[in-house]
Amino acid sequence: MTDFKDLAQMRRSHRKFTGQELEAEQVRLILRAALMAPTSKGQRAWQFVVVDNRQDIEKVADAKELGSQFLKEAPLAIVVLGDPIQNDCWIEDGSIAAISMQYQAEDLGLGSCWIQMRGRGLSDGTTADTVIRGILDIPENLSVLCVVAFGYKADERKPQNEDKLKWENVHIDRYRND
Repeated sequence: MTDFKDLAQMRRSHRKFTGQELEAEQVRLILRAALMAPTSKGQRAWQFVVVDNRQDIEKVADAKELGSQFLKEAPLAIVVLGDPIQNDCWIEDGSIAAISMQYQAEDLGLGSCWIQMRGRGLSDGTTADTVIRGILDIPENLSVLCVVAFGYKADERKPQNEDKLKWENVHIDRYRND
């Protein structure tokens, strides 16, 4: 990409990946983007678990009922964690880190997709947080925000359509409902 304007337009969610593994340098750059993400009060209190083990990825994909099965085809998953007691902005900080990783992946020509886990779970009432903590030995004080799937794109998505931007949702000086 030549500039951020193009990068923002090109970044789309990808749920289909080739079987090709990511290179170590690509993973490092994705994590570097997360570690450079802005945080509340500069706390940098998030934690990330990099998962490239096929069995663990498949188990994480089954942590909630809907919307995560495509993860089973991804060669890499990064679980974004925070400590709600340590940082009251853990959700916001983790979200910024997650999208920073996704923009870096797009810049590298890779696909990614956010998988919401906070507040999700299984039909028996088990939370996705509980399932994932059990799979990856995550301490009780940390909560799972999301999992981001990464891989080489197996599908093509058109760039965001400028004509469909909802400029009417932008208000100058005051909210106007007219």
